[in-house]
Parts: sequence; C-alpha cells; structure tokens
Amino acid sequence: MTTDRPPLRTWDCLIATWFGVGYLPKAPGTWGSLAALPFGYILANLGGAMALGLAALALFPLGVLASERFSSRIGISDPGSVVADEVVGQWIALMPAIALGPIGYLYAFLAFRFFDILKPWPVNVLDRRLKGGFGIMTDDAMAGAYAALLIWTLGHVLS
Repeated sequence: MTTDRPPLRTWDCLIATWFGVGYLPKAPGTWGSLAALPFGYILANLGGAMALGLAALALFPLGVLASERFSSRIGISDPGSVVADEVVGQWIALMPAIALGPIGYLYAFLAFRFFDILKPWPVNVLDRRLKGGFGIMTDDAMAGAYAALLIWTLGHVLS
C-alpha cells in the first residue's frame, strides 16, 4: 500500500521531505523555506555566501535523486511534501542577503517565497516542462536565483 507520507526510514524520504518538515500541515513549501534558514545561518557563519552556494550545489543532485525516488514511491509527480527544492532555492536566495545582516534573512525568505509562488517566466516554463526529480528541483533553484538577483540589486541600489 502506498501512502503520500511514507515513514522517514529511507534516505530519500529524509532528504526529499527535509527530515519530515514537508509533512507539516498547510503550506509545506513555506515550512521548507523556514527550515532552510537555520541551516543557512550556520553555513553562512562557517563560510559565507560560498558555503551556501556549495551546499546548494551539493544538495541539488541529491535532491533530484531523493525527490525522484520519493515521488515514484508515492505515485505523485510533484508532491507538496517534497521540500528539498525549497531548501536549495532558499539557500541560493540567502547568498547575497547575508551581507545585509539579520534583515537580509527576512528579505531572502520573502523574496524566495514570492518568486516560488508567482513562478515568473522562465520559472513557470521549467515548472511545466521539466519532469521528475530534476523538474521538482530546477524551478525552485531558478526562483532562488531570481530572489538572489533582486536582493543583490536592492543591496547595491540602497547602499
């Protein structure tokens, strides 16, 4: 019997749901983005924007594999409980935001959620056309890049 909430016993369930955060009720993408922030803070303190970028780069292919396996297991092409994509996108959005101090984390969170929900071109095209784990991860990585560009631009205009 398949369920859309398999137990957190396998690596793919742990990574895809970001250690079960994707199972929280209502707005799993928002929960996934929030759950990315403490990890992002630690990474930023350890190695700045470079550490965030490398962590996002490392989690991306792992997230592709995990979300592919997880979504195949439960029979849903892009389950809401998969939030590894939000983690990657949020870390990308945080890269320029850490230079703004604590308020930058709020800006990164809001900007990423905005672009993830709105899905402007070409994010919307990626969301519709790319399938499987790669599709799940790619549109959020692009939304994170949009958020990062916005924050970087605002940081330079306002300084």
